[in-house]
Amino acid sequence: MLGQPGLKFAFRCGDDILTATGSRDEVEFTVEYSENSYKLWVLAHKEIMPLICELRYKYQYPAGSTAFAGGFQSWTHTREYGADEVQKGLRFPVRYGAARKFAAAFGDYDFATYDNKKGDCHSFYYTYVRDREDFTFAGSLDESQGYTVFYHSRDRKELKVAKDLEGLTLRAGERYKLYDLYFCKGSQDEVFDAYFSRLGIDKPREKKLCGYTSWYNLFGKIDEKSIMRDLDGLAKADLGATIFQIDDGYQAAVGDWLETDGAKFPSGMKKLADEIHARGFKAGLWLAPYLCARSSKVAKEHPDWLVKKNGRPVIGNVGWGGAYVLDSTNKEVKEYLKKVFDTVLGEWGYDMVKLDFLYAAAMYPAANKTRGELMQDAMKFLRARVGKKWFLGCGVPLFSAFGTCDFCRVGSDVDLSFKERIFSKLTNNEIVSTYNAVTSSAFRHHLNGRAFVCDPDVFFMRDDNLKFSASQKELLARFNSVVGGVLFVSDDAGKYSEEQKKAVREAFSRDAVVSDVRYDSKDVITVNYTESGEPRILRFNVRNGRIFSC
Repeated sequence: MLGQPGLKFAFRCGDDILTATGSRDEVEFTVEYSENSYKLWVLAHKEIMPLICELRYKYQYPAGSTAFAGGFQSWTHTREYGADEVQKGLRFPVRYGAARKFAAAFGDYDFATYDNKKGDCHSFYYTYVRDREDFTFAGSLDESQGYTVFYHSRDRKELKVAKDLEGLTLRAGERYKLYDLYFCKGSQDEVFDAYFSRLGIDKPREKKLCGYTSWYNLFGKIDEKSIMRDLDGLAKADLGATIFQIDDGYQAAVGDWLETDGAKFPSGMKKLADEIHARGFKAGLWLAPYLCARSSKVAKEHPDWLVKKNGRPVIGNVGWGGAYVLDSTNKEVKEYLKKVFDTVLGEWGYDMVKLDFLYAAAMYPAANKTRGELMQDAMKFLRARVGKKWFLGCGVPLFSAFGTCDFCRVGSDVDLSFKERIFSKLTNNEIVSTYNAVTSSAFRHHLNGRAFVCDPDVFFMRDDNLKFSASQKELLARFNSVVGGVLFVSDDAGKYSEEQKKAVREAFSRDAVVSDVRYDSKDVITVNYTESGEPRILRFNVRNGRIFSC
């Protein structure tokens, strides 16, 4: 479909840095190629350390076409780019020094390239070029050897496919699979049905999840009284909710998951799960398994569990006074997390865990494993620990969530304002932003029901602690219920008017299937979908929330 690519493979062998475009004394390549697939292995005849691994395909981008740039993890900005648009990396204020270290921790800025050229963009794991109704698709079938990044360059008329192999050393005689790529062309449904069929991923067990999460109103300032108030309010409102999820704030410290803040939650977490069940809901609980606050007992008592760089613990998040990263390969860390999940899901009786900031499991290569391999290993470990209970992933490199998570976030956190704040334009592609959340969720809609059930994040109906107009609330509720299957509110539903209850019930019960999402013009997105079998259109301005048709 794209023809045979050119290869560039640079590596260190002893004290020398060498480049190969084909087999030579130090390395030998094996290719399996067909119209729809390309597989490449390397056999090391001497010990080598790969430095650059790239395939280059010649490709003529059709006039007026757009290229899909899928973000690295759940929160990373995702959309299609036209020939005159620029995919931005870190913004100026956070490109340097300590600010860069923290801003870059969430994303791909240390191992991917942002060209900042019109028409150029990159996409993780898979990509496509859309020419009207035709999709030319390219995707990786295996990320366990390292992340695959697709770089579009219209000027060079080229699609480059790079492999992140940092941290890997191949011994003499070792054979390593570099690429397992799949190509196809057709309509949107045809290419994504074919891709996920080739991946061999089963359909998600569930189709929808509706309910409440505590974060987007109370944030970390929760206690037993406020949780019980919102639980009773949700039950009395009779909205058709199925789950009640407690988010960050119940634990003594991030990382100390089995030590509840006794002053805020005197009855403990099992009692709350029992209360949730008594009202007819499933019970969900938030954790960030690969982070621990600097103030936590885990960090203080187990410094050997922490990922270190240049001898110092790595900061994976600036929240909670700073949070260190737990080593996902450490046997004692795994035993600790096993105990955590056995307690939360077994002894306490929670039915779902929302596992957040999962990118932290693979921030740096380790143990002669690439980031991609570390991430795949970590997700398999978590899935095994969660077992038959529900797994909602967040802040996760998306390929590793395919077929692993029951539900998964597909955009950033929404903000309490629809309008973008100044700081959201001056940081990174993972920043809290309603614009980011809606845009990314729109252009990842094809994952819903194929890879997992998509979580576009919460919508709002309340009148307080919020800077949304009535029409913006209407838009977000409809949008979320059209493109995704995880539909959460964070409001005290006990305060809802009858009109607000009706609007939430409509969102929770909406039966929609998206057929197409595209930009009509700058900032104007059109979503074509069917609702209960009838064709519908949702057309809106993603910057200000103005609805043109719905």
